[in-house]
Amino acid sequence: MAEIIQERIEDRLPELEQLERIGLFSHAEIKAIIKKASDLEYRIQRRALFKEDFINYVQYEINLLELIQRRRTRIGYSFKKDEIENSIVHRVQGVFRRASAKWKDDVQLWLSYVVFCKKWAGKAQLSKVFSAMLAIHSNKPALWIMAAKWEMEDRLSSESARQLFLRALRFHPECPKLYQEYFRMELMHAEKLRKEKQEFEKAKMDVETLDYPEEILKGELARIIYKNSLSMIKGAEFHVSLLSIAQLFDFAKDLQREIYDDLQALHTDDPLTWDYVARRELEIESQPGEEQPTTKQSKAVEVGRKEERCCAVYEEAVESLPTEAMWKCYINFCLERFAKKTSSQFLREKRLERTMIAFRKAHELRLLPEFQYKQWIELLLRHDFFKEALEVVVAGTELFRDSVTMWQMKLRVLIDTKSPDIAMVVEEAFVHLKPQVCLPLWISWAEWSEGAQSQEDTEAIFKKAILAVTGADSVTLKDKYVDWAYRSGGYKKARAVFKSLQESRPFSVDFFRKIIQFEKEQESCKMANLREYYERALREFGSVDSDLWMDYIKEELNHPLGRPENCGQIYWRAMKMLQGESAEAFVAKHAMHQAGHL
Repeated sequence: MAEIIQERIEDRLPELEQLERIGLFSHAEIKAIIKKASDLEYRIQRRALFKEDFINYVQYEINLLELIQRRRTRIGYSFKKDEIENSIVHRVQGVFRRASAKWKDDVQLWLSYVVFCKKWAGKAQLSKVFSAMLAIHSNKPALWIMAAKWEMEDRLSSESARQLFLRALRFHPECPKLYQEYFRMELMHAEKLRKEKQEFEKAKMDVETLDYPEEILKGELARIIYKNSLSMIKGAEFHVSLLSIAQLFDFAKDLQREIYDDLQALHTDDPLTWDYVARRELEIESQPGEEQPTTKQSKAVEVGRKEERCCAVYEEAVESLPTEAMWKCYINFCLERFAKKTSSQFLREKRLERTMIAFRKAHELRLLPEFQYKQWIELLLRHDFFKEALEVVVAGTELFRDSVTMWQMKLRVLIDTKSPDIAMVVEEAFVHLKPQVCLPLWISWAEWSEGAQSQEDTEAIFKKAILAVTGADSVTLKDKYVDWAYRSGGYKKARAVFKSLQESRPFSVDFFRKIIQFEKEQESCKMANLREYYERALREFGSVDSDLWMDYIKEELNHPLGRPENCGQIYWRAMKMLQGESAEAFVAKHAMHQAGHL
């Protein structure tokens, strides 16, 4: 092995001598490069090979290439690149070839190889890398697309890109993304040819002798892909995606019309088709003969007309396809338009009215999903339609009795309308809901009570909640209970709540940190209490939380009644309890803290 490494170092000597001779590196730097290169060579030549060693080798060589580039720029020397950079690039390619042959399944390694070749190697070399990668990873459509895009955009070879797409489709005949990108590529190719032809015509050159078939210029190849794809991939979503791509190309009007007509003919039973057709009304411009709107008011009227046309299509859609999915599309459109900013009072009112009517109709037909009830109620509350909000939320909780979200919305409406029935409704909710989903309702009830009822009433809610909510959810509740106690009754109250909960597992670290902080905010902060809180916290989290141990040590050092002599004992207790990375983190923090005190 030593002979191989020596031979490879000797292969480097001509480029290193050039680097020193032309003044890019000093003699000492060259010696350091040789030493580092020897170590890297040893690692990739030994019997047991590790991927990280190959990656480190490549990274070192890339860093060296970039350093050479920066120094060339600084001194303005651009010669001898064949002897220096090209030699390094060839060596890195060799390392990549060995690594990708050994770890051929590692896609990330192949992609690193591609990135390197894009920046440092020639186009022909990158073509070979793509071929080798695709021979192994032919099951990944994204890699085929990447290779084809590079052929099209960087090598300017539409023929090579086309061949790659055709090969990819043999492996993945039902992959929508491949058809989409192949379709886009053929349209881009046609557009490029059209521009070339125009340039030649401008220069008064004879285009008859050049090869510009009319069918290709019109996008006929893209049309063939579109037709073939329809036999393989069904559904309006894919159809719409091809139409969206075609609409990016102005010359493809005939193709756009054909796809649009097919969409309406083939997918009338899909809400997506109707949604697309309706939204298209927004994009249709005024006819050339019609007067264009000029004032703000006339523009708003024009936008209003377009939205009316959209809604006419949606109305037709929900008649012929009366499904929850279709109403969802209609209502989403109404909400999107309503959310659009406008200075026109007319448009705002019209959009709000239209949205409310759509919600109401879907509700009457029982075709409104739960999340849209929530959207409707929020909209009603935002515009102070409290009476209707109450009606809707009552209907919503009737339909979705086991939904904590709907009961929360009901509670919110009752709070906003200052209803006297809040406690009764919450108790009713608990009858219908599973205990494990009730945490948000308990929290909302307690938060309302804090602002609207006595301390005794709020505490009664927290005590009920603590009994009803168990497991991980109870952690949040305990934190909120202690917070409320400190806000409403000060430290004495918070300490009493802490004492009542201290055996009620599970806890969060924050639960203990809160009470520690509350103690420290007192004028007569008692070290005995702090010790009690830290000891209880460490009983729960001492094996994982290095910060708790560190803060305990700092407390003993900094508090007027602290005992610095206890710090050594706390340190050794921490080392016994903490495991793995937590122990390492603690040792590092402790060392830094001691260094800061020296």
